[in-house]
Amino acid sequence: MGVERKFIQNGLTKAQMTEYFARQLDRAGYGGMNITRTPMGTQITIFAEKPGMIIGKGGRTIRKLTQDMETLFRVDNPQIDVQEVKVPELNAQMMASRLASAIERGLYFRKAGTNMLRRIMDAGALGCEIDIAGKLTGPRKRTQKFVEGNILHSGKPAEELVDEGFAIAVKKLGIIGCRVRIVQPNTRLPGRFAIQKIPEVKPEEKVEEPRVQVPAEAPAEAPKVEAPEKPGVAREATRVHEGIEEHKHEGYDYWHPVVRIHKEEKKEKMGVD
Repeated sequence: MGVERKFIQNGLTKAQMTEYFARQLDRAGYGGMNITRTPMGTQITIFAEKPGMIIGKGGRTIRKLTQDMETLFRVDNPQIDVQEVKVPELNAQMMASRLASAIERGLYFRKAGTNMLRRIMDAGALGCEIDIAGKLTGPRKRTQKFVEGNILHSGKPAEELVDEGFAIAVKKLGIIGCRVRIVQPNTRLPGRFAIQKIPEVKPEEKVEEPRVQVPAEAPAEAPKVEAPEKPGVAREATRVHEGIEEHKHEGYDYWHPVVRIHKEEKKEKMGVD
């Protein structure tokens, strides 16, 4: 039971320290803390909107906080570091404290929750959930939720990726609890994927080469093919023109098909001298 009791005692001490800092550093804009235990001591990092008020004049306030950590909570060699919060709208603890303060001043809870949700989402948060619980509109306690965007509720991602803050508003009818949960920008949510569009490949543009005018050449004549001469018929040359074999006789300037019957051949067939 020694190890279990140690873990329980560490968790109880951390909760008491968080409550102590929220009460003492309310005016400085307390935004949560981180505890890191090292062999040299305990490193406590406090996030605040106004770090100068936590340090105090000449470091008086931060020395008092360090002394209280040793005497009240028995922290081994505490070392307190203060960091400024650049965007308060993305800090859950600050937004919970502002929401509780607005409800204490008399602002209607629905309007206060809607305005706070819009401010957080406008700052770039991926998701936000605001829970306001207590005697809101009647004699019985109830819970009003305001949700927008992507929010995680269970598992290890809900513990690691969601920033949570809590504050209370003291009213005449009782205490109203304000819980704010924020998913920070650029958070990689598990199970979410995006389909990347494949870019269209444009065909390469053809570069037209400058045209050079070449003088037109005369059409080449078909090669002359000499055919074997038939007895009794004098011929000069033979050619193939448009797929038809032609020849030309001596003493004539025109070409005619080879299959044409000549006068000499006709006379020989008819037996005329």
